[in-house]
Amino acid sequence: MSELACYTLINQGSESEFPNEQQLKQDLEHGDSRVKAQALKKVIIMVLNGERLPGLLMTIIRFVLPSTDHTLKKLLLVFWEIWPKTSQDGKLLHEMILVCDAYRKDLQHPNEFIRGSTLRFLCKLKEPELLEPLMPSIRACLEHRHAYVRRNAVLAIYTIYKNFDQLIPDAPELIQSYLEGEQDPSCKRNAFMMLVHVDRERALDYLTGCIDQVSEFNDILQLVIVELVYKVCYANPSERPRFIRCIYNLLNSNSAAVRYEAAGTLVTLSSSPTAIKAATQCYIELIVKESDNNVKLIVLDRLISLKDLPTHKKVLEDQVMDILRVLSLADIEVRKKTLALVLDLVNSRNIDEVVMILKKEVTATSSPGETEAGDDLASYRLALVKTLHACSIRFASVAPSAVPLLLDFLTDSDTTTAENVLVFVREAIQRYPQLKGSVVSRLIEMFSHIQYVEVHRSILWILGEYCTSVEDIARVVAEIRTSLGEIPIVDSELRKQAGNEEEEDENNDDKPKGAQLVTSDGTYISQSALSTTAVKKDEKM
Repeated sequence: MSELACYTLINQGSESEFPNEQQLKQDLEHGDSRVKAQALKKVIIMVLNGERLPGLLMTIIRFVLPSTDHTLKKLLLVFWEIWPKTSQDGKLLHEMILVCDAYRKDLQHPNEFIRGSTLRFLCKLKEPELLEPLMPSIRACLEHRHAYVRRNAVLAIYTIYKNFDQLIPDAPELIQSYLEGEQDPSCKRNAFMMLVHVDRERALDYLTGCIDQVSEFNDILQLVIVELVYKVCYANPSERPRFIRCIYNLLNSNSAAVRYEAAGTLVTLSSSPTAIKAATQCYIELIVKESDNNVKLIVLDRLISLKDLPTHKKVLEDQVMDILRVLSLADIEVRKKTLALVLDLVNSRNIDEVVMILKKEVTATSSPGETEAGDDLASYRLALVKTLHACSIRFASVAPSAVPLLLDFLTDSDTTTAENVLVFVREAIQRYPQLKGSVVSRLIEMFSHIQYVEVHRSILWILGEYCTSVEDIARVVAEIRTSLGEIPIVDSELRKQAGNEEEEDENNDDKPKGAQLVTSDGTYISQSALSTTAVKKDEKM
């Protein structure tokens, strides 16, 4: 690999063989553009791999540089980017004067693509001697009719001013005046971004003059404005009242990226309840309306991080009902994170409303119209059960309404959910003795409908532990006898089996018996009375 500065890496095939310098000269002098392009590609790869080919420089200048073929012009941009432009003593090669003149002509070319690609190439040059003669042509490109040329001219001026400000000392003034008259969004964005990085005061002056129209700007320009406001207000907090209204306006932008960045900036710059509430509402709307699950998770993580500060958490507690709107989404990871966030935000003021929503969600997971995948649905139901469990343990007032609802899931096909419900029931009876009578009575009623042994085992333990009255004990014993059937079990099963065999014999007796016949080839076949009768009837007809 070459030790010189390089901006482009081109893969070299393992089986490729490169010709010698003389063969490359012949191909570069060939009249066919395709042959020249193939030869120039080989030269580029050889130079990238450290080959020295000084004899080809003038050949390329004479026979390739004047070409009007667009493929050759693109390859030449890569070639001049990697070719050493100075001698061993650090002085610019004399041949570069010819190259500089060629690119001055390209900057005046009528084709906008050639102009724009040449301007982008100039952003990579590190030799001020090559750039200085081109500065008038670069300035003239700011007035080109095509936006592609103008926005690349801004980038070229920005890069040149950043590296060699002596070549264009009035660049900030030039770009500010250009920005005031420009209408294309991409050009305005590049110009404003340059002012943000090289002359922040001019950027602030421009923003102050058009702050009421910021909401009408294109999203790419709005993103740069958010970046500027954040940097200015973070470095100088006294500027916050001046630009905070601008950030509030950008929360209503049509671009989701702008709204996300504006909400993050607003939270960073202000800790007032109004600002936190506005940012929270913006995050919730992004989660609900964005279609990409990755975006939903990223925004939800940002929303979760807000609760770490006590002042922010109080605002989020008031917004918990809006946060529960996220449960309407289908993604299971988003739902689980939302339930965890809601569980951290629930308090005595909103517990009743939260439990009401959770009960509706639990009921919806068992409705026949539910169309989600089975595994996701079971996982979501389990998360809801655990959340209701935690809420009921923390707030005793919701346990009487939550426990009866969850008992319906003991007959669920998902044993994990049923076992978690039983853990919840056991803890609820232990903590709230007033629920014992209703819960035990309901468990006895549902005992015969349970299908899985794990659930039966847990219910038997709870009934054995908490059935203390004679009536309850008698009901449990009767329910167990009914579920077991006739005792002893083995004898009853044998009698049932014998009864089934007798029924089968009777059924076999009712079937018509067939006679065995010998066919002409000596094999046996069976013939029933039904088939014989059918044959005789056919013969009569």
